[in-house]
Amino acid sequence: MAREFVRATYRIETAFPLDRAAAALAGEQSSGTFVRVHGETDELRDRHLAKVERLTPLDESPTPSLPGAAVPKGVTNPVYRRAELVVAFPLENMGTNLPTVLATVAGNLFELREFSGLKLLDLDFPEAFRVHPGPQFGVAGTRRLTGVASGPMVGTIVKPSVGLTPGQTADLVRTLAEAGIDFVKDDELQADSPHSPLEDRVKAVMRVVNAHADRTGKKVMVAFNISDDVDAMRRHHDTVLAHGGTCVMVSLNHVGLAGVMKLRQSSELPIHGHRNGWGMLTRSPALGVEFAAYQKVWRLAGVDHLHVNGLRNKFWEPDESVVRSIKACLSPLLGGYGTMPVVASGQTVRQPPDTYRLTGSADLMYLAGGGMMAHSGGPAAGCRAIRQAWDAAVAGVPLDEHAKGHPELRAALEAYRE
Repeated sequence: MAREFVRATYRIETAFPLDRAAAALAGEQSSGTFVRVHGETDELRDRHLAKVERLTPLDESPTPSLPGAAVPKGVTNPVYRRAELVVAFPLENMGTNLPTVLATVAGNLFELREFSGLKLLDLDFPEAFRVHPGPQFGVAGTRRLTGVASGPMVGTIVKPSVGLTPGQTADLVRTLAEAGIDFVKDDELQADSPHSPLEDRVKAVMRVVNAHADRTGKKVMVAFNISDDVDAMRRHHDTVLAHGGTCVMVSLNHVGLAGVMKLRQSSELPIHGHRNGWGMLTRSPALGVEFAAYQKVWRLAGVDHLHVNGLRNKFWEPDESVVRSIKACLSPLLGGYGTMPVVASGQTVRQPPDTYRLTGSADLMYLAGGGMMAHSGGPAAGCRAIRQAWDAAVAGVPLDEHAKGHPELRAALEAYRE
């Protein structure tokens, strides 16, 4: 039987010869250490040592990108060489244990003194990882629950982020539901707080959502932020389910991989994955993890919706990175594991045409906070304006032309100038 490997692609920077630095990484993250030890036989190394499969030189720099890196002995004017590195880690070293996989491909290697730059770019998983359940709902299941058969799911974030009482939150959701919104989520800062206990908020909001569904047949999906310890998340999930809710949200980086995997085991609802804290993992070009690798791990863990930022967002991320992220979520992983990308951050009526043109897909959630809630006609008009902008984008009609017959869009274009 052919051996299986998890393959990790890195961008490295080092003052050492590239092959020496690559070998140090492969050894440290598998069977080796800084010195040959008793028991490390040739047979063991052949079976368990990670293999450098490809090393492609890139450019050079006279200065290191990160502090603390070593230089070869006797070298007074080091040159810091960059390269793309692919390392194959034997599956039998870690099995399909996702936390151990991460400890292997994204663990102590970031601290190796041989490197003045090291970033995980991508991961390639073998078929053995099909043992993970992956998303329970994904795009198709979310469309079924919301009744949105095609086009983007238009949504928003409860704003103000914190401070609203459960009753005030329910009133806002009522207004948005009447405007025809598809999706509403708690802000990541609002979970089970003293001023808005989760159970009280769920009861108040779902009374509104269920009443609206009874009248119209359309049930707004609300992602309640259940981020907490594992036992509390289970209780929060059950509260949402008991009151007819159709989605729960977690802060992925703070709940943790094992927490999400445990939630997925018993969840009966879509898991909306918020990646807050993502910047600390990826913002440096010389350190961290690219989204291409990050999103695969969370998809295997079972996240149904995954935040990807948005074009011309209020954060640091460039548009080309956002487009790659959207496409990554929609690309098959091991033949499936589809996750819905969640486009958010500074989105208004201005970005839908480019978002659709650059990604070629409307299989996404489009969340506008201030870009909807601050509309001069109120949140309901803001919701209609966003939907009108997407209608124009999909139809290939310029926004200014479409706005002639849609006053909500026209007002939004005047308010949100670029």
